[in-house]
Amino acid sequence: PFSEPEYSVKQVLSLIFEGIIHKCDLLQFPQLALRRRLGQLSCMSRPALKLRSWPLTILYYLLPFGALKPLTRVGWRPMSRVALYKSVPTRLLSRAWGRLNQVELPTWLRKPVYSLYIWTFGVNMKEAAVEDLHHYRNLSEFFRRKLKPQARPVCCVHSVISPSDGKILNFGQVKNCEVEQVKGVTYSLESFLGPRISTEEIRFSQALPGNSFQQQLVTKEGNELYHCVIYLAPGDYHCFHSPTDWTVSHRRHFPGSLMSVNPGVARWIKELFCHNERVVLTGDWKHGFFSLTAVGATNVGSIRIYFDQDLHTNSPSYSKGSYNDFSFISNNNKEGIPMRKGEHLGEFNLGSTIVLIFEAPKDFKFNLKAGQKIRFGEALGSL
Repeated sequence: PFSEPEYSVKQVLSLIFEGIIHKCDLLQFPQLALRRRLGQLSCMSRPALKLRSWPLTILYYLLPFGALKPLTRVGWRPMSRVALYKSVPTRLLSRAWGRLNQVELPTWLRKPVYSLYIWTFGVNMKEAAVEDLHHYRNLSEFFRRKLKPQARPVCCVHSVISPSDGKILNFGQVKNCEVEQVKGVTYSLESFLGPRISTEEIRFSQALPGNSFQQQLVTKEGNELYHCVIYLAPGDYHCFHSPTDWTVSHRRHFPGSLMSVNPGVARWIKELFCHNERVVLTGDWKHGFFSLTAVGATNVGSIRIYFDQDLHTNSPSYSKGSYNDFSFISNNNKEGIPMRKGEHLGEFNLGSTIVLIFEAPKDFKFNLKAGQKIRFGEALGSL
């Protein structure tokens, strides 16, 4: 008599799976469906195509073992990681975060929430002017907490001090109109600061003749242009101060993206600081041109300058590449805004970056190391 062969469960499943694959190969259903779908995507407008391919790209990078790599064989190409990150609505997220920060917390919830933040980011509350966590009604007040007067003594010996707590990402002379945001990754000086301000507005504009944008900023023969980049982590003190005695003549506000300025991201995206929203304060000090730029970041759409009530950052809409100028020199004020070294200048919500670009004699020396932690009031450099 005919006897049926015996199969294990594993063999049966294997045969069924092979049969399904064989039928699909005969019908070419997956390939046809993918090609049809990709044809539909190619007919979409760029915004619609970007929106529809965004989730698929995320899966492409997240799923293990190259699970979606077969899609590339039928014509689909994932967005680059940089393009994917840039497509995240960071401005919307930052505004939502700002609203959340303003919500008043119940008294019983304040200590657990703030304690978790302190533990996560290593905040030193012993330096705070008010150590009692119940005093801070919302997250915004906690982020913008003031320090005890003796917590940050201001160095009187050196000519330039750190305007904030943070980490030194880079420093040195500006070369070839390029500035390093982190080692090996640069951005254009002119793209960052914007075009030169008209000669009627500011005193330092009587620059020495020169072809490059960098040369046009130098006002005194024998001087060089220097830069210093300070990254403020979420656990750092969020206010920033005047780094020297200088006069602020002009403010330029660049609306823009609000991507993270974490050093890891700064190594990843070229000209990150030129993409992000920023407020550029320019003026002069005893050696010529001086500027301080507050760069926004994810969840840090709010940049506040204490003496500038007209400044409004992280607005819902903006024109890419646009900027707004405001002069502090008027008929009633011929000098601008005088700032003393260590004086309160502004604040961030959460962490961000301060970029100093200034003119100084050739014998100016930084007293720094790349990557070192620094606190407001400590020396950056001197002659």
